[in-house]
Amino acid sequence: MSQPAADAPAAKRALGFWMTTALVVGNIIGAGIFVMPAALAPFGLNALTGWLVTVAGCACLAIAFADLARRFPQDDGPYAYTQRAFGPAAAFLVMWCYWVSVWVGNAAIAIGVVGYVMFLVPGLAASTVLPPLVALALVWVFVLINLRGVRAAGWVQMLTTLLKLVPQAAVVLLGVTLLLTHPHVFKEHVPPNPASWREVASVSSIALFSMLGIECATIPAARVRDPQRTIPRATLAGTLLAALIYICISVVPMFLIPQPQLAASNAPFADLFAQRLGGNWGAVLAAFVAVSGLGALNGWTLVIGEVTQSMAKHRGFPPALAKENAHAAPARAFIFTGIVTSIMLLCNYVGSVAQMFVFLSLIATNLTLPLYLVDALAVLRLKNVPGAARVPALLRAAAAVLAALYCGWIVYGVERRPLLAGIGFGLAGVPVYLWSLRRTNRAAAAMSTLS
Repeated sequence: MSQPAADAPAAKRALGFWMTTALVVGNIIGAGIFVMPAALAPFGLNALTGWLVTVAGCACLAIAFADLARRFPQDDGPYAYTQRAFGPAAAFLVMWCYWVSVWVGNAAIAIGVVGYVMFLVPGLAASTVLPPLVALALVWVFVLINLRGVRAAGWVQMLTTLLKLVPQAAVVLLGVTLLLTHPHVFKEHVPPNPASWREVASVSSIALFSMLGIECATIPAARVRDPQRTIPRATLAGTLLAALIYICISVVPMFLIPQPQLAASNAPFADLFAQRLGGNWGAVLAAFVAVSGLGALNGWTLVIGEVTQSMAKHRGFPPALAKENAHAAPARAFIFTGIVTSIMLLCNYVGSVAQMFVFLSLIATNLTLPLYLVDALAVLRLKNVPGAARVPALLRAAAAVLAALYCGWIVYGVERRPLLAGIGFGLAGVPVYLWSLRRTNRAAAAMSTLS
């Protein structure tokens, strides 16, 4: 078992409310939202309904995670919550799926950022070699930053989160300005898709990738100050802020860019500004969007290091991956996950940015669902700790049930190929668990013999 969060050295607790909220917002709002208009363009107005379903489902999930953090502030995040409710085997397999989802998602984020870098450097798009190399370099830049410790990563997250709000505000301002001055432009490119619940389900499964990160405040629990209060507040505040931003900016490119053109765009928001304002406005927005994606890559690199270290402490991974460097960073965990992210990125860098992004994001979403489902069910299964602050029982139960139903809805909407890929990655964790169990039993038998 890992060291309880409540007993972690004070020097390691560098994340306060604002840094923790920035981690949630920064990880939710990454490159995904800026590539998502192109990915969702084929679904027309069904995309709006899908977004509303996604936001409602994620709000319920946020309530569930916040409740677990309030009731068990000494736990080191979802691994411990799952182990409490369903035992060590379920905890390992759920966290294995989540672990894989993060490094797959990091590959998708890096690819999404490169799409906007290509807008800034048009010559990059003419090369088949340079774009994946740029994406690879971005992955390792943030591995190096996180090797400097959680405080360095936290300050990068604060800065990039503040900067990434600029393009969101710009998109909303452009939309409102056009609505007040030229309202007819919103009627020129209305997508013709008829209403379809199947398309809404597909949109929900794609859009959920842009909302992944609602759980991020719980992952580095041992590094958060006053976790019983900070983690729930940061989880709810970060999720609601990100959801509000998403709803505000999702409709603008859908109505202002023709559907076929939007679907083929590598940088839809930059294209929008270039078309409507001309000059260098598209490039300026693309630069801010790239910063937004870089912030997400930084935050998720921090998360994957913490998850890897947590799994090593729980004896699911080799203990060497839990070792920390002089900056209290799990150095070997960061380097190992940087390697597997790089392999995933290079193996999938084919086709358009939108196509690569959608495929990898769906795999990452599928692999995150077990964690969301199991921890929603853990809210119902685990009894309250006497004296612990908690969400009212009725609200807690309702949110948990709705969150579980939402997870089933996402599975219904997922396409077959990424679903099978996600299942394959998940099943790969079974032999890893059996190996770790055998190694743990051998160690216990050796200790017994010595005693």
